[in-house]
Amino acid sequence: MTDKEVKEIIEAEFQNKTLGTTEQFLEIHSPVYFDNNINIARIDREGDDEVITAYLPVLDEQFYFAVYIDAKTNEIFNVGSESNNTVYFRATSGNLTEHELKSLTTLKPTKSWNKGDLRENKKMKEKVSYIAFAPNPEPDEFEDKLRKLLDFLEQDEAGIRELVDKAEGYIQVAMDIHNGNGMIGGPTINIDCISRMKNLGLEINFDLYVGGNSFK
Repeated sequence: MTDKEVKEIIEAEFQNKTLGTTEQFLEIHSPVYFDNNINIARIDREGDDEVITAYLPVLDEQFYFAVYIDAKTNEIFNVGSESNNTVYFRATSGNLTEHELKSLTTLKPTKSWNKGDLRENKKMKEKVSYIAFAPNPEPDEFEDKLRKLLDFLEQDEAGIRELVDKAEGYIQVAMDIHNGNGMIGGPTINIDCISRMKNLGLEINFDLYVGGNSFK
C-alpha cells in the first residue's frame, strides 16, 4: 500500500466515521489539516508485516492519533492515541567543556552547548556543558524508540561508558500522553533492554505529562 493510499483511507474514515473509536476521538479532538489535506507525521511499516500504523498530529496537543491499518485488507481496524515520546541520551558536566564531552565518544551529538553559553532566551547563561543524542525524533512507540537509541549508543559502548563515568550521562524520557479516561498506562522495558542498559551503565529517567480532553 502506498503512502497516498494510506492517506486516502484515513481521510475517508475520518469523514465517514465507520468505527466507534474514530467517532469517539473526533468528538473531543481534531486532526491537523493543511489546505484541506489531513497531515500525517509518519507512516510506520517497521512492526508487524500485516499492520501499518499512521501517526497524525492532534490540533493544539502534543500526542498523536494512531490509525491502525490491516495491510492485507487495506482496512482500518482501530483508531487510538499514541503519546509523543522523546527518548534520548544526555550528558552534562560542570567541569568538562562541550568539546571535551564530545571527545569522549565517536558518536555525533544531536544537540550540544558549552558552559557559559547564552540560553535560547538570551537572558541567562548555561550552568553546565551538555551533549545529547536523539537518533529517532519521529513519532514512534516508546519501546521502539528505546531499542533504536540503544542500537545507536552501542556503536560506541566505551565512549558512552566514559560519558556515564566522567559526566552525568543517562537516558531521559519525556512522554506527552492523552488523558482520555484517567488510565494513561505506562512504559514497558523488556529484559533485553534492561540488560543492554546495564552493560552501558545507564540509568533511565521518566517525565510523564498528560493532556487533552476526556472522552464523553
